[in-house]
Formats: sequence, C-alpha cells, structure tokens
Amino acid sequence: MPRRGRIDAPGALHHIIIRGIERKAIFKDSQDYYNFLDRFGDLLTETSTLCYAWALMTNHVHLLLSTGPVPLSTLMRRFLTGYAQQFNRRHKRHGHLFQNRYKSILCEKEPYLLELVRYIHLNPIRAGILRNMEDLDKYPLSGHAVIMGNIKKEWQDVEYVLGRFGNTVRSGRKFYAQFVSSGIELDRKPELTDGELIRSSGGWSALKDMRSAGMRVVSDERILGSSDFVDSVLNKANEKYDKMTLAKARGITLGVLIRGIADYMEIDEALMGTRSKQRAVSRARAILCHLAIDRLGIIGADIARELSLSPSAVSKLAGKGRREPLTKEAEDSLFDSLENQARQRK
Repeated sequence: MPRRGRIDAPGALHHIIIRGIERKAIFKDSQDYYNFLDRFGDLLTETSTLCYAWALMTNHVHLLLSTGPVPLSTLMRRFLTGYAQQFNRRHKRHGHLFQNRYKSILCEKEPYLLELVRYIHLNPIRAGILRNMEDLDKYPLSGHAVIMGNIKKEWQDVEYVLGRFGNTVRSGRKFYAQFVSSGIELDRKPELTDGELIRSSGGWSALKDMRSAGMRVVSDERILGSSDFVDSVLNKANEKYDKMTLAKARGITLGVLIRGIADYMEIDEALMGTRSKQRAVSRARAILCHLAIDRLGIIGADIARELSLSPSAVSKLAGKGRREPLTKEAEDSLFDSLENQARQRK
C-alpha cells in the first residue's frame, strides 16, 4: 500500500515525532543535543516557522510547530538530513539514523494546542528522566524551561503560550506551571500521538469531494481535529495560496509592501528599518513581517536583511502581526492599492 502524502498549509499546527532507527539513540552526548538544537533553531528562524513546544529524549523527539511559508516537508528534510550527516561524521558511522519518515499529525488548535504543549513538556518526567516539576523547570532539553524563563531560546514562541494563561508574564507562568503540573496524574491521551477522526485519501481536496458526495469518512492517524476544522483550514489554505500567487504576478515586492504599509499607517518609511519603539512603528513592522511572510511567501532572512533586524526578531514580529492583524477589509484594500501602483509603474 503506498504511503499517503503529508498534509500541510501555512499556519497549520503539527505535532511531530522523530524516532531513531530500530529505536536506537539519536543523541549520544551533550554535543549532539546542542548540535540538534542549534540547527533546529537556525532553520526555524530562517523559515519563519513557529515552535510552541519541544522535548528531546534519547531515541526520539517531540516538536509542536506552526508552518510558515516554507512547507513542513522542506523544513524537515533539510533539518533531518543535515543533522544525520553531522551525527554520522562525529560518531564515524554510516547508514540511516532515523526510523522511516518522521510522524506528523495535523492538529486543531482548539482544544489541542495547550494539551499538546503539556504532553510534550511532561515527557521527561513520564519517561523517568526527571523526578518532578522542580527538575523540569531547569531541564535544558525541553521547551518548558524556556517558558519558565530559566533558559533562553529566541526561536521558541513563549509569548503566545503564556498569553493563553495570563495578561502578564508573571501570571502567565504561574498558571501555565499549574496547568502542566496537573497533567502528571492524568491518563495518557493516545490521540495526541496517534491522531484521529478523519481520512483524507488523496489529500484535502479529495476529502472535501468525498464529504460533498455524502461518502463516509473514517479515522486517519495524520489528523487530530474535527471535520469542520479540516474544511476551514483547506479553504483558508487555498485562498492564501491564490492570493500569494496573484500578488507576485502583479509585481508586489517586499519594497513595494514596505512603502505601502508606511503610507497606509502614516509613518515615515525610513523608520521601518530602525529600532524605533514608537507604538505605530512597532505595529507597522509587525504587520509588514506578517504580510510579507504569509501573503508574499518571503522568507524571514530576506526580510531581516531589508529591515536590519535579526531573523528571530522578524519571526517574533510576524507572530505579533498574526495575533493583531489588519481587518480583512483593510488588508484587501491595502493590496488593491499596491496592485494599482504596481500596474502604473509598468
């Protein structure tokens, strides 16, 4: 039976599980762990991919990612191939390091995002590597310590997770820690690692056609969420790809977008590439990074060079722009204006 394709779309949430071949170790010493994290962080930043949770175990890894403009399959291929080559060189070995393909489960954010953050970050305790929450708070091989502020990883989106628990960092950490701790005694939830509910033989378009024709839809280990969720994401993904293609065809470049947003938000264009902390400038940069990545498909590294920012700063700004976007009407109006300007210049 042929293996089924990955399911992905910009903004999709994925629980990813990577296992060593024959359940063998994929980390042999601390250098391997840090090589893995350095490579992982660099690629997340370069591709504007968001990470909400992660945990490194001896022979497997859990990641919770939200896809940026670069498809998950491209990101993971580059990442795993590079790490495996580095691992083999260091340990003078040959052959495959990872078991088959990594496992990727497309997840509905509500109600699963926080459940997945907790599940992933509790792995070291459930595996007996750590004794309790106090150990986990300081553990450097899990994203929990980053959220608690005890280690620093610029590429992890701490702000989004803490924002789900409180209005300040302090209150967010307090209630987040309580939420994670309360999960220790709960039963395991197999659906968080196995997926459920929907079969999409042939991809999302085929899934939609099947349901439209009244065909029965059975479970699929690749998806964790409701039928309405799949329909919604599919429609948004198709709309986003259509808009991206149209914008590029009509000559909307990063430079055009920068000028357009500066004009639209009535700020000096020169301030877009500075470290000004004016509220209007900060919001304009956030909107710019969000639209450049999600609407034009420009990678974060290119935006960073144009704005004289670090790629990690661009990634954070894009996340802020997604959380506080322009209204749909305002965004469409902005792009209509940019397309008119582009046509006039031709």
